[in-house]
Amino acid sequence: MANVVRAAIVQTEWTGEKESMIQKHIDYTHQAAEQGAQVMCFQELFDNAYFCQVQEAEHMDSAEPVPDGPTIQRMMKLAKETEMVLVVPVYEKEDDGFLYNTAAVIERDGTFLGKYRKTHIPHVGGFWEKFYFRPGNLGYPTFDTSVGRIGVYICYDRHFPEGWRALGLGGAKIVFNPSATSRGLSMYLWNLEQPASAVANEYFIGAINRVGIEPFGDNDFYGSSYFVDPRGQFVGDTASDTEEELVVRDLEMDMLEEVRKTWAFYRDRRPDAYGPLTAP
Repeated sequence: MANVVRAAIVQTEWTGEKESMIQKHIDYTHQAAEQGAQVMCFQELFDNAYFCQVQEAEHMDSAEPVPDGPTIQRMMKLAKETEMVLVVPVYEKEDDGFLYNTAAVIERDGTFLGKYRKTHIPHVGGFWEKFYFRPGNLGYPTFDTSVGRIGVYICYDRHFPEGWRALGLGGAKIVFNPSATSRGLSMYLWNLEQPASAVANEYFIGAINRVGIEPFGDNDFYGSSYFVDPRGQFVGDTASDTEEELVVRDLEMDMLEEVRKTWAFYRDRRPDAYGPLTAP
């Protein structure tokens, strides 16, 4: 029998408040489970608007502890109820003044496996993230789940190849990249960077983006979420660039071994020659 993982991602519009946003994602998770999905990832800061379009301290009040805050506790129950691995990006409060852009990884039995904190923090017009987030300090963890080892890389991280490679070296077979990215400056990169990273690092990538225009700015989030395989090919169609959409795809995991035998990138790496890459 083929070694297939049925994976899901979802792109949504901001509802206007946190509780209905959480409920919307709960509903989509149940829909994915009904379609047989085994693992699912939400968009960046899934239960919030993308408030980084402005610099207003009041938005820091929405941050919660991970995993002990109420939202992740609900998601742990949801994972157990639907028997799905969940990747849940939220605004994390570790302590006063220690706030992170974080994704929690939860096993299908509701066990909290760990978290990734966004490493690269942008600070340009419409993306004032250094006002809200400290740079991640947990490295590039991978997580052993019932669907295999997975990793997470968040939005702006995708422009930096080093983390993609670190996740591959950590054994990731699927990497999720939850995002909030808008039309304009980097839109042309959306269908370029993740497929190239999937090829270079020989794993599947689920790229998730929100949709719509939100109240804190005029960024037009263009969705277009997709899965891409280690050959750089989209798995099925990409999602709408204007509408909410649940994307469920079958990932043929045997492809990983086939690709790694064809392109022996990990064998042929030369870490002894890469010293200058770590210079400041």
